Amino acid sequence: MAQSRSGEALGASYRLVELIGTGAVGEVWRVSVGGDSGETGVAAAKLLKPEHADDAGLVERFVRERSVLLSLRHPSIVRVQDLVVEGDRLAIVMDLVPGGSVRDLLAETGPLPAHDALTLVAEVFDALAAAHARQVTHRDVKPDNVLLAEPWSPGLTGAVRVSDFGIASVVDEKMRQTTGLLGTPQYMSPELISQGRSGAAGDVYATGVMLYELLAGRTPFAGPGTDFTVAYRHVTSTPPRLDVPADLWAALETVLSKDPAARPSAADAASAMRRLAATHADLPALERAAAPEGFDDVERPATIVRGAAAGAVSPATIPGGAGRADGAGSDATAAAPAEPGPELGEAGSATIVRPMPRRTAPPTRAVDDEKPRSRRPEWLTNKALAFAGLGVVLIAALVVGLVVLLPGGPTEEEAPTSPDAATASQRDPALPTGLSIVRDASYDPDAGTVSLTIAYAAQSAPLTGALLEVLPAPGDADGCPPVTWTGATGSRNQPSVTGVTADCGWTLTGVEVPAGGQIEVGATMPASFADATALDAWLDEAAAATTEATTDETVTGSAYPAQRLLGVQVVTPSRTVSQTPLAVTLVPVWAGGPDELNPLYSSPSTGSPSQMLVDVAGGEAGVRFADGCGGALAVSSDGLVVTALSVAPACVLRATVGNFTNLESSPFSITTRD
Repeated sequence: MAQSRSGEALGASYRLVELIGTGAVGEVWRVSVGGDSGETGVAAAKLLKPEHADDAGLVERFVRERSVLLSLRHPSIVRVQDLVVEGDRLAIVMDLVPGGSVRDLLAETGPLPAHDALTLVAEVFDALAAAHARQVTHRDVKPDNVLLAEPWSPGLTGAVRVSDFGIASVVDEKMRQTTGLLGTPQYMSPELISQGRSGAAGDVYATGVMLYELLAGRTPFAGPGTDFTVAYRHVTSTPPRLDVPADLWAALETVLSKDPAARPSAADAASAMRRLAATHADLPALERAAAPEGFDDVERPATIVRGAAAGAVSPATIPGGAGRADGAGSDATAAAPAEPGPELGEAGSATIVRPMPRRTAPPTRAVDDEKPRSRRPEWLTNKALAFAGLGVVLIAALVVGLVVLLPGGPTEEEAPTSPDAATASQRDPALPTGLSIVRDASYDPDAGTVSLTIAYAAQSAPLTGALLEVLPAPGDADGCPPVTWTGATGSRNQPSVTGVTADCGWTLTGVEVPAGGQIEVGATMPASFADATALDAWLDEAAAATTEATTDETVTGSAYPAQRLLGVQVVTPSRTVSQTPLAVTLVPVWAGGPDELNPLYSSPSTGSPSQMLVDVAGGEAGVRFADGCGGALAVSSDGLVVTALSVAPACVLRATVGNFTNLESSPFSITTRD
């Protein structure tokens, strides 16, 4: 039936060629690319199930995610080319990756040597780090969604391509309404199962499960029972220990931590995996691990019940302590009651009850042992108490009335109306340069001022240079407020100099954010806010205005690079000659596109590095080139000069520029001299 649709048009630019596979949310097709002018290439298209097109909310999310998915660019991420909305069809068109999936690799080879498994997973973490930096989470990382750009061979690097980014963000809400969870049970994070939500830490956990599988040939919680049973082992059980060195097992336990806060970021995990890969380069592959007979429980402080009303069943009513996700009994279980407990059905298909230690109530002391209680006098009867209480109420009412009616007493109109002090906080997503901004505002009604603390943090590269902050009139005030700055020099933004138009914009100079660190800048200005809500709205307005100014596509020039730079292009000639230096240009990419007239850096270099490069990468120290041509390129010891060594039909050059990692040039050829 599906293959009969081969040849059908998909939108105006694609045509279905061959069904490649099917999944939970749709089908994957090989498609030809090209309109009326003829075929120009091939791609892959994921067609979401037809019922999704009937969901207006899902279609809206689908369209809303378009710009995010199209901008998600990284060598280890399958590139999204287009999103198609056509009648009852929703499709994501992406690069066709020919080397098969890691699922195919596992089926063919079984467990991998530690070096290969760690290197492969490090590249997955690279992809996740790039996506997380743009506030995109995957939510369904598994071997099926990790593709290879070429057929697998031991030691292969640079071939990982993570696919299906954005699928979860598009269909998540509908899946929650129908199934309650979105994901694959073998790879679901504990917080997704217990709380119904997961973020970047959930992606790290799922990648840890995949690493376990690459090493052992099976996922940590695979075993008897239904998918439901397997899923809940992520919450209730510890992964069986693998026969690997202690440092490798410790790293695996860290990414598989039940606590999301205890897991490393994807970027940190990638670095750790590469260090371990180098340490254990000679470690052979393990034998495929068999499913264990049972799983060790995690120590938990309370009973967790899923799938039934509270109180429907208790651990004491389950013979043998049933309720373990693997169905195994507990040796420490209390004896079963005389009458049999409720029927729970097959393991994993009904209520999961986690036993907890019973607390024994302290014994009640006999009445004779109790201390004698004090007794009230016989004359203090209930009637006497009632009359006394009434008297107290009447006296209180009389006093209040006199205070209000006497001259000089405070009236409602004269009551103090000064608003209370208030605080507000706002955080921007991390920018591509690695810059993160957190703003905290504090309002002092007595002084009539608002104090703003701005914390700037950097990731892998130091950030310097001018920064922009827009501070609109606070509260009901008119005009741009005067601001006193501390920790930086503040001056009014001059559009004629910076090219950036922003009402009430300030240029901050003297800001130097160290790699991996942060600094704080303070601002104080006169203000009047009615309440905390007004302060919060003003702070959000200031942050939004700053973002709008720094992402304006019409702006040209290189002002505020730490906030405005979106990417770096590695430009080389399409052809070069062997035994000669390769000319390389690093081109900045702004919201309005690449700026080839004002490069960040050129190699071989002459003169001092550009101020832009200093601002976003710390100068030449933040630039490194790497051979992506299998030995056909030589890179100098400082990583800055590239020389073509031997003839090659298609090469790429890799580069790192500050926080921009895994950059890659377009293919070029190396030939002999004419």
